[in-house]
Amino acid sequence: MNGKVWLVGAGPGDPELLTLKAVRALNRAEIVMIDDLVNPAVLEHSPNARVIRVGKRGGCRSTPQAFIHRLMLRYARQGKAVVRLKGGDPCIFGRGGEEAEWLAAHGVESELINGITAGLAGATNCGISLTLRGISRGVTLVTAHTQDDSELNWHALAQSGTTLVVYMGVAKLADIRNGLLAGGMSDGMPVAMIENASLPFQRECRSTLGRMQADALAFQLKSPAILVIGEVAADTSALPQALSA
Repeated sequence: MNGKVWLVGAGPGDPELLTLKAVRALNRAEIVMIDDLVNPAVLEHSPNARVIRVGKRGGCRSTPQAFIHRLMLRYARQGKAVVRLKGGDPCIFGRGGEEAEWLAAHGVESELINGITAGLAGATNCGISLTLRGISRGVTLVTAHTQDDSELNWHALAQSGTTLVVYMGVAKLADIRNGLLAGGMSDGMPVAMIENASLPFQRECRSTLGRMQADALAFQLKSPAILVIGEVAADTSALPQALSA
């Protein structure tokens, strides 16, 4: 009889941001397949599980996705309780949907368990509300790294009027800046660059769209990091004036 695979979001790093549902899945796990960006401290909830590291990080040597698929299938067909543990949320640039579809096509039951995504936690830790009445009525999550290296529709994003949260954008700062400026976004648009979201060593750099590339270089911004682009990323001292305008 097949086992089951839980596709679990571990959140951005702070182990206290795990959901109760994620903890319950980890408690029952016999196999935990863990990504590189997951804080190892969460493994205290799986003291008896076999831990298999299946790291995937941009610009680094990564475990092939096909190999991860085969591992999940192998252990599920052995009747094991398998947790595929991912940083952030499995359905926000985490391949959770792809893996769930693949498992279903091979007759394996799976369950997706949400986690707090880095864009939300990192912004909150910097005092940024991604939506804010009178300033931003929406938020758009995008990745600067695509499988086929295709370009995003920067013009549409620049004109959307929403807070823009960009994942995996450190190596693409020039493209992001140039695309948004060409799309009509002001070079004075506030930007927050947030490294290691939610961890004790989280760092942030406040800048503007026009200056962000130079500021990131001076700040020595490194992955993993997210960008928050929009009026909500302005210094908090400016928010009361903006709200009353």
